[in-house]
Amino acid sequence: MAYGEYRSTIDVDIVADMSLVHVPALIATFPEPDHYLSEAAMREAIRARTQFNLIHVPTGLKVDFMIPEPSPFNLSRFSRMRSVALSPECHVPVASAEDIILMKLRYFTEGGSDKHLRDIAGMLRIMREQLDRAYIEQWADKLGVLDAWQTVAEAAD
Repeated sequence: MAYGEYRSTIDVDIVADMSLVHVPALIATFPEPDHYLSEAAMREAIRARTQFNLIHVPTGLKVDFMIPEPSPFNLSRFSRMRSVALSPECHVPVASAEDIILMKLRYFTEGGSDKHLRDIAGMLRIMREQLDRAYIEQWADKLGVLDAWQTVAEAAD
């Protein structure tokens, strides 16, 4: 939503380079019964570098914690993050628009929903001239999502 069209959602995605030492503090911060957080799922996600969920039971809000694998792409995308103000007192780091597009292309090609392509199309409509398309094409080729990128880019143009 920081770069494209608003889409209603009841989840939050957080990329966190966590280790097993973080588990007790996170469990203590989000106790039952108001929160669902599986310690076993968290430990496995950290070991496998995948994801786990936290659910706020009263509202159904879901937080997806994604544990990134060490890779050249992740080094690049984390070096390109920028700060976005949610309020004058609260700034959060956010991935670049190009890196969000690349991740959405990966999710789509891994069997994800067409919503990722719709999100990308919205970003292209709003940020057309501001995007570093050379960066996107370079990484799309390396990540094996170039065909999907070319398809959505052509449709948006």
